[in-house]
Formats: sequence, C-alpha cells, structure tokens
Amino acid sequence: MSPEVIIASVGAIALAIITAAFAIGATIGDGMVSARAVEAIARQPEARPNIMQFLIIGVGFVEANAFIALGFGLYIFFAVANVPSTVAKALGH
Repeated sequence: MSPEVIIASVGAIALAIITAAFAIGATIGDGMVSARAVEAIARQPEARPNIMQFLIIGVGFVEANAFIALGFGLYIFFAVANVPSTVAKALGH
C-alpha cells in the first residue's frame, strides 16, 4: 500500500473519531445543561425567563464546540489527508 493511501485512511478514521466523540460530548453537555435548567426552574419558577436565557446560551456554547470539531475533522479529511483525490487515484480514475 502506498503512503498516500495510508494517510487517506488515517484521515478518514480521524474524521469519524473526532465527529463521533464530539457528538457524544455535545449530547451529554446538552443534557446536563437542560437538567440543571429544569432543576433551577423547579426551585424558582419566577426566574424562568432568566434561566431560559442562560439555557439557550449554554446550549449554544456546547453546540459550538461540536461544530468546531466537525470543521476540524473535515479539514483533516479534505486538506491534510486529501482523501477524495487519493481514493480516485487508487481506483484509477
């Protein structure tokens, strides 16, 4: 196997691992933020508008990390490992 194919394979695996890890992390983070918001609203119902505002901001920060990770994974996939052109070369296209 040529070094280009090995690098492309590692790039594809890196994209999968990065995307999966940060998707799982974002899901756990969203759940924790939402659970804490529900607890806070149950304790102080009159503070619901403020709590909801912070809930939306908190979920936004958690999801931003997931999108940054997806961008980083796609950068590795396309720019560093150059997967599409390497696969095309390996297949003789």
